[in-house]
Amino acid sequence: MTVVPVRRGVPRRVAMLSVHTSPLDQPGTGDAGGMNVYVVELAKRLAALGTQVEVFTRATSGDVDPVVEMHPGVVVRTVVAGPFEGLAKEDLPAQLCAVTRGVLRVEARHEPGYFDLVHSHYWLSGQVGSLAAERWAVPLVHTMHTMAKVKNAALADGDTPEPAARLIGEEQVVELADRLVANTPDEAAQLVELYDADPAKVSTVFPGVDLDVFRPGSRWAARDRLGLPPDAEVLLFVGRIQPLKAPDVLLQAAARLATDPDRRRRLVVAVVGGPSGSGLAHPTHLDELARDLGIRDLVRFAPPVPQAELADWYRAADVTVVPSYNESFGLVAVESQACGTPVVAAGVGGLRTAVAHGRSGLLVDGHDPARWAAVLADLLADRDRLAALGAGAVRHASAFGWSATAAAMLDVYAEAVADSRRALRREVYAR
Repeated sequence: MTVVPVRRGVPRRVAMLSVHTSPLDQPGTGDAGGMNVYVVELAKRLAALGTQVEVFTRATSGDVDPVVEMHPGVVVRTVVAGPFEGLAKEDLPAQLCAVTRGVLRVEARHEPGYFDLVHSHYWLSGQVGSLAAERWAVPLVHTMHTMAKVKNAALADGDTPEPAARLIGEEQVVELADRLVANTPDEAAQLVELYDADPAKVSTVFPGVDLDVFRPGSRWAARDRLGLPPDAEVLLFVGRIQPLKAPDVLLQAAARLATDPDRRRRLVVAVVGGPSGSGLAHPTHLDELARDLGIRDLVRFAPPVPQAELADWYRAADVTVVPSYNESFGLVAVESQACGTPVVAAGVGGLRTAVAHGRSGLLVDGHDPARWAAVLADLLADRDRLAALGAGAVRHASAFGWSATAAAMLDVYAEAVADSRRALRREVYAR
């Protein structure tokens, strides 16, 4: 990437906060997921446009250096707060003071004005970010990524509601932030309707996908590299294994498809990811479910993998299935489409933006496995339609490059900085 001079009014240096999960972690297990990809890719693209980024996260291992240059212009700082291991995300509020102290110490080593803006991700980071932004007299831009009120309204069976502490914490961050960044128009509306956010403070910036990594390629070569049969019908699930993501819906739908003996001989269900969230309480649940359904021989489990290998999984699949109960955007859906593989997804949240129904994939109402099985069976049986959706998927995904995301985010930053400076001038004149 070529670094270009920063535009007028755009921050020279941004403090980016990702408290509960590190951008250095492999997405797909634990608390690492789409947000990790978001922070990494956005930071890299901002640096390429001339804005330096320092990402703050909580240290979860003594083996990681306290300061890591992740990319030219992007530094990751790990702050020691609480034990390295064994601390669940739900226990992190007790460590926010320690995280805040570590963040403030970095700025204190420099001349005033070292950071021009704070961008926090997820509500825990927003709590830290609100204090840092106030201390440094700079604007706070916040991205929710997920919202407790939305999640609690669409809980999966067996999932745990988000606690009151998170609800209150999110409301506080929404009130304190100078700008709120929503991933989709749906999320922007939810911020206003559910959290009483000021509409003038809410900006919609679509997340992106690395179009250099996730691009069409040979399905047969990808299957050969992954050890999948060339004539298989491959259904793919990618993501953290937890009730919210609903991989069980795919397995139950696959069990219905497998009642056809001819299809059973060809069917492969690939699950790429690891347990996360409430799924950690029963890490073998999906494997046990496959056995109970009598399809364990059809299911291939794979751990989280780097992006280049993940792209091969998308290319190898006939369809990527995203049956989540809620998604703020649906990065998996866009990655799959960028590789030319259509998506069958739940018609919820950001997936309604990530998937163009009837053009790049299909949206399914509800989570009835019988309904999902019928949609998948019809699609697999119509190879011409599958090919047309694959071509449409590439076209649809091409609009979601990270460079466009970074450029739009810089506009949000510039507006926040300009508003902050105007407010400061008014305060000075009023004295």
